[in-house]
Amino acid sequence: MSQHDAMIRIRNVTKSYERGRQKVEVLHGLSIDVPRGDFVALMGPSGSGKTTLLNLIGGLDTPSAGEITVDGQRIDQLKGNQLAKWRSHNVGFVFQFYNLMPVLTAEGNVELPLLLTPLNAAQRRKSVEIALQVVGLADRAKHKPRELSGGQEQRVAIARAIVSDPHLLVCDEPTGDLDRTTADEILRLLQALNRDHGKTIVMVTHDPLAAEYAKRTLHLDKGRLAEQAVGA
Repeated sequence: MSQHDAMIRIRNVTKSYERGRQKVEVLHGLSIDVPRGDFVALMGPSGSGKTTLLNLIGGLDTPSAGEITVDGQRIDQLKGNQLAKWRSHNVGFVFQFYNLMPVLTAEGNVELPLLLTPLNAAQRRKSVEIALQVVGLADRAKHKPRELSGGQEQRVAIARAIVSDPHLLVCDEPTGDLDRTTADEILRLLQALNRDHGKTIVMVTHDPLAAEYAKRTLHLDKGRLAEQAVGA
């Protein structure tokens, strides 16, 4: 795969944490390519490094060693404000527990990432309107989180993730707090964002049924890809 075809290129990435005097290595020399337009599910037991890897891909954390290139940018070389600015322009985040501001309406929550951009109020309003239409919640724009169901709250969170039109969505257990029917609705929405809007999606999940909505699944085990672990 050429560098231009890959949305994400991970090369020999290691991630370690210090716990007191002990050094704990969570990821061990991972190398992964994710093509542009892919929808990947990351699976593995608790402690396998799934969320750590997701945080590295999304620029929420930095590797201890190795290279991470996202959409042509070496994000492992970015620090502090540079990384924050890159995240705000390039990545949409979807979390298990929505992380909505209870005092804001749906449209107010979706608008939040745009407050860091040069867009004026009218431009922000239009972008928010489009994002809520995409997730099927245009009629709930004035509702606050407490007036919405769990599935609707997650749709608001997804609208917030896509409002700045990032190429990459990173999703950490996006259906982990939802019943099966609602989870399937959210997963079909993610499929549509991937298929119809060209979003590259990396999703951590414990749920094999959720993983079936992705185009492919990568299994992590003790900080290595499962196929890498065989000969380790």
